[in-house]
Amino acid sequence: MKKFKLFALSALAAFTMSSCDDEDSVTPPPPVNTGNVIVSANITSDVTWTADKVYELASRISVEAGATLTIMPGTVIKGQAGSGPNATALVIARGAKLMAEGTADRPIIFTSVADEIKSGEIASPNMDPTLQGLWGGVLVMGKAPCSFPGDVTELAIEGIPPSDPNGLYGGNDPNDNSGVIKYISIRHGGSNIGEGNEINGLTLGGVGAGTVIENVEIVANSDDGIEWFGGTVSVTNALVWNSGDDALDTDQAWSGTMDNFVLVCGSNTDHALEIDGPEGSFRDGHTIKNGTVVGASGSELADFRDGAQGDFENIYFFNFPAPSESDGRGDFSISGTASNDNFANGILNFSNLETKLPANTSLSDVFKGGSDVHATNVTTPTVGADMSRFTSWTWASASGALSSLGL
Repeated sequence: MKKFKLFALSALAAFTMSSCDDEDSVTPPPPVNTGNVIVSANITSDVTWTADKVYELASRISVEAGATLTIMPGTVIKGQAGSGPNATALVIARGAKLMAEGTADRPIIFTSVADEIKSGEIASPNMDPTLQGLWGGVLVMGKAPCSFPGDVTELAIEGIPPSDPNGLYGGNDPNDNSGVIKYISIRHGGSNIGEGNEINGLTLGGVGAGTVIENVEIVANSDDGIEWFGGTVSVTNALVWNSGDDALDTDQAWSGTMDNFVLVCGSNTDHALEIDGPEGSFRDGHTIKNGTVVGASGSELADFRDGAQGDFENIYFFNFPAPSESDGRGDFSISGTASNDNFANGILNFSNLETKLPANTSLSDVFKGGSDVHATNVTTPTVGADMSRFTSWTWASASGALSSLGL
């Protein structure tokens, strides 16, 4: 619901109540009892959530330093509706841990309270996989190095009010351990906490290499699917479907590896890949490899900007529109002097990029700045993701979306 509608409804309710005499006032009905376990306070000691219950986030819930939240396979977590400072989300603060180890048979699902899904189900029985912004998302904060403006040592993560200390990230421990995340699906998130400040599906702020992240699906997030802000953590087997902004976004000298991924752009997806460079004097790059990237009518393949660096290899792009000079869609671009210098100097590298070009389009039309020399137009790809990693537990697979694309 748009903000002006919420305001109008609130104002109408206030007027109606104030215009009644006390004896005519109507007591609001109690909240509907969903039967879920309502989580309304931060987690300050070790807690385990189990699959025989549904856990409902009533606000922004932080697992605070020193505490561990363990989530058992098959557990469903739902976020209530909310925006601004009332956006619901799960935040793992620096020094806390999330042990969310689902399985291929019983993934852990984060979704909206409007979703009627139950433990043991993969596809939602009532939700469309394009519905975005119904709650927040999952944010993990760590103590690993980041490249910050002015070389400060910590920052408040985007998507969380700066007044919340649990949203701070950054440090000097590259092997920091924030826990284990395996076989999780995060759906319908991306609440806006302020102008242009939405919550990503999975936000990784300064997360260290001691953290294990494998088999992650992000569906219909109104901002980015996964965004790294510095840190050293690696991710294996990620699928992002119908993101609202970018599918994968990297910032602040993240130096891990993204290995084996599928990005399926939706009608609102901007870039499949948005790669930003360091923001301070600390410089490091990451590796993104073995990916299959499916375009949509308004999407761009990738944008490398603000001094982007790293290695990008074995990636197959298809189903993108012909490039448009007016809006930038359909291209793979290296933007700005710093990024182009890094490309020329071997700090930003591409290898084994394949694409299925639109009709009447050349590689140099799509791959800008000379990056076309690292790309090949193919009919049948020889690189890309191992799709078998996503077939038994993701909503994208269960819905038939992957098979309809020939994946």
